[in-house]
Amino acid sequence: MSELEEGRRAFSTFRVLNGDSNIVERDQLFRNMAQLYSYVSDRCDDEQVAQYDEVLCQLAELVEQEARAHVAKLLAPLDRAPGNVVVKLANDDIAVAQPLLEFSNVLSDDDLIEIVANQTEQHRVAIAGRNSVTERVGEAIVEHGETPSISRLVRNANAEMGTNVLQKLVLKAANDPTIANDLRGREDIDWRSLSKHISVVGDKVLETIAQIDPRIDPVTVGKVSAVVYNRMRNRAGFSAQEWKVAYNQVKALADRKQLDERALIRFARFGYGHHTAAALTLLLHVAPEVFVKWLAMQDYVAITVALRALGVAPDLFESMVGSMPWRDLPTSVDIASVRRRFEALSKEEAMGIFELWRAHAFRRRTGHEQAGAA
Repeated sequence: MSELEEGRRAFSTFRVLNGDSNIVERDQLFRNMAQLYSYVSDRCDDEQVAQYDEVLCQLAELVEQEARAHVAKLLAPLDRAPGNVVVKLANDDIAVAQPLLEFSNVLSDDDLIEIVANQTEQHRVAIAGRNSVTERVGEAIVEHGETPSISRLVRNANAEMGTNVLQKLVLKAANDPTIANDLRGREDIDWRSLSKHISVVGDKVLETIAQIDPRIDPVTVGKVSAVVYNRMRNRAGFSAQEWKVAYNQVKALADRKQLDERALIRFARFGYGHHTAAALTLLLHVAPEVFVKWLAMQDYVAITVALRALGVAPDLFESMVGSMPWRDLPTSVDIASVRRRFEALSKEEAMGIFELWRAHAFRRRTGHEQAGAA
């Protein structure tokens, strides 16, 4: 069946939204709408995505679990999926939510953390097995989870094992031999490394560490600390894959009308540099390739003018500059210098400069298009 035929079939039954239908018609419309969206998702603009989102959310309230599970499977692999309906289905019964929890890149860390805290252990198990589990999400699983989800997290080689996560895992392992055994299988943890310390208390915990790594002598370790290796992400450098994931998550956040200053503060606070940059492209209404070029060229001037025009507070500006994925990691001297320039520039001046640049860029692009047409 062609995309056009699918569309006619879907939209012809819109009367179900008014309740003038039976369950079979509602289920079929829900499935057809999601199938149609999966065909055209890469060509939809923001308004079209919002329209699909609204209708799918309404229909999700009217259909049976089997239809919701079918739609969740269709949406799970999409890079650009309607944000509200994805979050809605990810909070559904595990039979519906599982593919989204395991595979959807539209779900942000904040979405996953909320699900970890408020849904079932089965939801946590699914999240713990994702292709990438950040330290914040892992910490939430350790805090709220039971042995199945925590064990799956530890066995996931793509789960970040930061200091806070490891400290809580060691405490759990003191009373759970399954978790202790899984920790023993993590080859990227070096309990003797001098790079990081985990504070632990009690003989039971020290004995557990010794069991995990026999090279550790509890007497040598002392009463309050064990040494770990914290696998750190490289903060500098642009990653095309991370950018793609971040950009789609930020777009989903915008779909839910949640892309605001609080989101920027959260991204900067937790060092989500690609998310910060993606959010700014949307808020500034500039093309993604333009912002990526600024990062690649280490163009502090462009970023300074753009963020001053946006009305960002100085402290938030400094945090964002320090966390974005520049080609080279800014030094403390760089950041201090950029902040001074930022504070010396008025918002009105910045807005004038930015609008002049935007007008020039538009004229240049239009000229290229006309030349190409000729």
